[in-house]
Amino acid sequence: MTVTVVDLGVGNVPNVVRAFRRLGTTVEVVAQAEDVAVARRLVLPGVGAAPPALERLRKDGVEEALREAVANGAWLLGICLGHQLLFEELTEFGLHRGLGFLPGVVAPLPSGVRVPHMGWAKVEATGAGFGSLHGRWFYFVHSYAAQPAAEHLLGVVTHDRVSFCAAARRGRVVGVQFHPEKSGEAGAQFLREFLELSS
Repeated sequence: MTVTVVDLGVGNVPNVVRAFRRLGTTVEVVAQAEDVAVARRLVLPGVGAAPPALERLRKDGVEEALREAVANGAWLLGICLGHQLLFEELTEFGLHRGLGFLPGVVAPLPSGVRVPHMGWAKVEATGAGFGSLHGRWFYFVHSYAAQPAAEHLLGVVTHDRVSFCAAARRGRVVGVQFHPEKSGEAGAQFLREFLELSS
């Protein structure tokens, strides 16, 4: 089984690679559109701001390659910034068109909550498909959160008594706001479940 990790030059790739390799998975790190287009199990990680990542996706043709791969039946997992890039619109440093795999907007965390949301928090599953999410603690670091269409919400997390999206899914496209690669056994179990579903 092979996982293809897309390197957008926005960090966190080595940790993601190690997390999958610990599960006995072969990992390829790619940056070229032609390698992305033929992959069957893609991971889009990322840390930092959305605009540079979106620019890199479009400049190098990776956006269209992701669309081609998903249209041909590939699974796609977005992590943290990668999760946010999956949505239709992002509002970080202006309004930006996202990849559009998931309906919804990525917006700043509500006023009145501590920003960034950083540390361990418990996820409550709201949709079927990933039992490894429910009631488990995962590691978060972010200042923006997705607002997906209700039917695609997979799990929520509560911070300062405000709940927001922790995970979303539409078909073979899955996004998680937390970092499974930094979340110990809970994160490893989530990645195992992703591998099982995508096998």
